[in-house]
Amino acid sequence: MTKYIFVTGGVTSSLGKGIIAASLAKLLQARGFRTTIQKFDPYINVDPGTLNPYEHGECYVTEDGAETDLDLGHYERYLNTHTSQANNVTTGRIYQYVINKEREGAYLGKTVQVIPHITDEIKRRIMLLGNDDQFDIVITELGGTVGDIESLPYIEAVRQLKWELGDDNCLVVHLTLIPYLKAAKELKTKPTQHSVKLLSENGINPDILVCRTEEPLYKDLKRKIAQFCNVTQDSVIEALDADTIYSVPLEMMRERLDVICLQKLGLELGPDPELGLGKWKEFLNKLRYPKSKVTIGLIGKYVELQDAYKSILEALIHAGAMNECKVEVRNIHSEYLTPENAVEKLHNLDAILVAPGFGSRGIEGKIDAIRFARENKIPFFGICLGMQMACVEFARNVLNMATAHSTEMNPDTHNAVIAMMEEQKAITQMGGTMRLGAYDCELRDDSKAAKIYGSNRISERHRHRYEFNNEYIDAFEKAGMIPVGKNPKTGLVEIVEIPEHPFYVGTQFHPEYKSTVENPHPLFVAFVKAAKEAQEQRNNGNTHKVFEKTVA
Repeated sequence: MTKYIFVTGGVTSSLGKGIIAASLAKLLQARGFRTTIQKFDPYINVDPGTLNPYEHGECYVTEDGAETDLDLGHYERYLNTHTSQANNVTTGRIYQYVINKEREGAYLGKTVQVIPHITDEIKRRIMLLGNDDQFDIVITELGGTVGDIESLPYIEAVRQLKWELGDDNCLVVHLTLIPYLKAAKELKTKPTQHSVKLLSENGINPDILVCRTEEPLYKDLKRKIAQFCNVTQDSVIEALDADTIYSVPLEMMRERLDVICLQKLGLELGPDPELGLGKWKEFLNKLRYPKSKVTIGLIGKYVELQDAYKSILEALIHAGAMNECKVEVRNIHSEYLTPENAVEKLHNLDAILVAPGFGSRGIEGKIDAIRFARENKIPFFGICLGMQMACVEFARNVLNMATAHSTEMNPDTHNAVIAMMEEQKAITQMGGTMRLGAYDCELRDDSKAAKIYGSNRISERHRHRYEFNNEYIDAFEKAGMIPVGKNPKTGLVEIVEIPEHPFYVGTQFHPEYKSTVENPHPLFVAFVKAAKEAQEQRNNGNTHKVFEKTVA
């Protein structure tokens, strides 16, 4: 029978439930258990696809085209396995399903209520991944904080499942905070006691407490927490602030979190996880002891928000470790980048990455950064909107199409080098209607991309409505920007390159979604390598061009 572990949070948000869940899953995976993680979010949006990054950070896209919470990115990066639509469920999706069933007459005239209809659907979704015998252990992270009104149906569903499945098949890990008061020089347990009390009032007694703390938990303090929160002393787990999220699995292994979970679930411990964490430790060693450092400029309009480009930042970390190189990311807000200050802001970068996004804000700054990278032979990587603006920049400044643009920003442009895909034009609803998920791409044999991938047939994930306008392919190729990758069925352009440039690659897809600790994405690895090579030439007396803004 599949075993279920629930991860809840208390005291405050942003304690790191996703990282704890992913770390526990990694340890169980290293012990030989088939493990997956799912995230239940209490907001009423059907998915985060329509949420502003300022609200919710990055929207992560799975292979099957689900727009999901960014924690699913952590799950995939840790476990090196794909997630799917079933791994992320929201209150909006739950209510939508129940209401649709009510409209169909499925409840035979009964009054539809939170209990049992909503909680039954939550339970069904929780157990969905465990029903086909694909996994030994399913870890479910409950979003929000215990005590939130919107989280109550999830807490009630877990209470019912614990009663139905029994303690041997189901346990609750509660993540909480032990604050350190500098004035008193003391760690305080009262917030944790109140958090556990609130959880108990809702019918759930946690089996394990994971305590986030800035200072080590001494033995007597652990005993106090255990006594007042009604758990065994070995079930109080210390989670000290870590230098990197990738060290948390090893910290949890030191605290024996995986061992305690398996013992409570009545499972054999399996092989020592040390045997399965060889690649992980090698990665950590390279991450902590780099042999060099490069500075990469991240050009975007959400750079002040850490979670907006989470997968890109993590992919750069993976690629940096692969190159035994520390990647220092310099955030440059595209809205404040102009031809007048471009040299000042960009001249000392080893490489430039122009981030994805939507809308017109900050677009001209992205175009200026791309022009600077192209003209000064600085390694350039453009992702989704970054690739589209690379095409716009090339059309304006090389093909002399002064009004070139994307119809997303300028529907009336005379040179629509980027335009909405035909199948998108009739769509009126925003949520879940873009070109989403994995699609094939065929690469030209002589392309840089084919050499980097080691193959001329790849599959990558997408999230976009606009695409390169194939009417301009011949003009671009003759001028030196080559569409080297296309979808074999539709002919849509997926990758562009400038062969005469040291590294100039734009991708319509999002390669960052597929980068993991054990398998860094080859495009990011090649990009960081190009940055290292560029750094070696930086101080050879080369000067960067000063350019004037092209009038659109």
